[in-house]
Amino acid sequence: MTVIGEVSPGRAREASPDRAREVSPAEARAALLSGREVALLDAREEGEFGRSHIFWAAPVPLSKKEWRARALLPRRDVPVICVDGGEGHAAQLAAWLLSAGYTDVAVLAGGTPAWVAAGFVAFSGVHVPSKAFGEWVEHHYGTESLDPPELDALIRSGQPHVILDSRPMDEFRKMSIPGGICVPGGELAYRIGDLVPDPNTTIVVNCAGRTRSIMGAESLRQAGVPNRVIALRNGTMGWELAGFTAARGETATYPAGGPKSAALALERARAFAERSGVGSVSRAEAERMLAEAGRTTYALDVRAAEEYAAGHIPGFRHAPGGQLVQATDQWVAVRGARILLSDDDGVRARMSGSWLRQMGQWEVFCVEGLADGPLETGPWRGEMPEADAVTPEAISAEELAALLTAGQARVVELSRSIDFRDGHIPGAVWGIRGRLGALGEGPWVVAGPDERLCRLAAAEIGPGTRVLAGGGAAWARAGLPLAKDRQNPPDEACADWYLRPYDRNSGIEDAMREYLSWEIDLVHEVARDGTSRFG
Repeated sequence: MTVIGEVSPGRAREASPDRAREVSPAEARAALLSGREVALLDAREEGEFGRSHIFWAAPVPLSKKEWRARALLPRRDVPVICVDGGEGHAAQLAAWLLSAGYTDVAVLAGGTPAWVAAGFVAFSGVHVPSKAFGEWVEHHYGTESLDPPELDALIRSGQPHVILDSRPMDEFRKMSIPGGICVPGGELAYRIGDLVPDPNTTIVVNCAGRTRSIMGAESLRQAGVPNRVIALRNGTMGWELAGFTAARGETATYPAGGPKSAALALERARAFAERSGVGSVSRAEAERMLAEAGRTTYALDVRAAEEYAAGHIPGFRHAPGGQLVQATDQWVAVRGARILLSDDDGVRARMSGSWLRQMGQWEVFCVEGLADGPLETGPWRGEMPEADAVTPEAISAEELAALLTAGQARVVELSRSIDFRDGHIPGAVWGIRGRLGALGEGPWVVAGPDERLCRLAAAEIGPGTRVLAGGGAAWARAGLPLAKDRQNPPDEACADWYLRPYDRNSGIEDAMREYLSWEIDLVHEVARDGTSRFG
């Protein structure tokens, strides 16, 4: 079998110090099936990636490569295959990886089109392994579900019930089931004893579509919760398609602080973790694993953002448990890697780890003893030395406002396209770093959620380009006005984001139906692909 690092003579272009070798689709597939460590990185923006990509590919857009590649590839000598849609982005990513010290880098010759031409399966959508796994879980465990009209009847019946939305608060606010409570998936088994102490109360778990409804409900079932637990079939999208009205702007959530029933939650999580093959290590053992050469080890803290910021093990990246299971490719890219999960009492780490173990066959460990050593505070900031090497002038929001009033500056924002629509500096243009060649006359000020990427973009735009200190958040904190325009950028220009049906400006109901059908059919497409094994 040919694997990465063992390319057959005559079948791939030889590598040079600044140029990666090429591998064929058959060689790339063999690497994915080999059982050895390998990462498949797609260099396109996430909207482009979502149109057609390989099952285990993780998106590493060129615009964010400096931090995302390092976060996904903690080991410099791990085998990496770069892929794209045939545009040449993969070669650019590969060249950057080589310049950053990665030593085993290849490019898939012909990209995803060549993969399909070779008879292999490509997938649309994003976070496909996680979503396909959710469909597998429903079939494998027999997760009970109900249709929106059945939920409406339950609500009207007056029978004791609770509706728990397993998405993060930002998604919950956009649309939710009336009367629902936001409890992100990683928190469900941890907090359910306090939220629903009566075993006679029916628990309904929902999300926007299917995956987090299924995973949330099945998490409670696998934890041994005595209540009847049901997933809302097709989530809030199914609710609206059935003719019901979703709530918007709601903020109901669980009480702050740890639950009183944490000991029971830990007992339940331990049983699930033992069945799933999740190990347990001390903090000292985890640190030894992270220092081990020749093995990729991810270090992730699965608690809520405010808990992580209050104190976490140095080097552990924040990955809230429900989202880690829902969008695993945002945190884990190396097949065959080892994953260390940290929290404060082992419940959320064990629940998340149990699903990761079944999804990707990764080796997963819960790290005990959070407080057995020094802790870091604040949000996670990935390594990005390139940004430290450029020092464009930074200006405050008030200074920028004065320049705009005087007509002495123009603004380009590097926020997500859907975030730009929701609120941006008046008069700003939206852009993607690396694709700003047609900006026109300045002087320009770059704004965005990651000031380091803004500094890099400013250096690329040219001399005299400045950066808004604190980005759009600083502008909003200063009480300055924001412009909102759902049509700017238009749907077809949102290359950076794979639009969810309710992000679109037209054809929303058709997109919802298409999306739900796509999720349901994933199990069959995964079987046809043949590069994954769940369970």
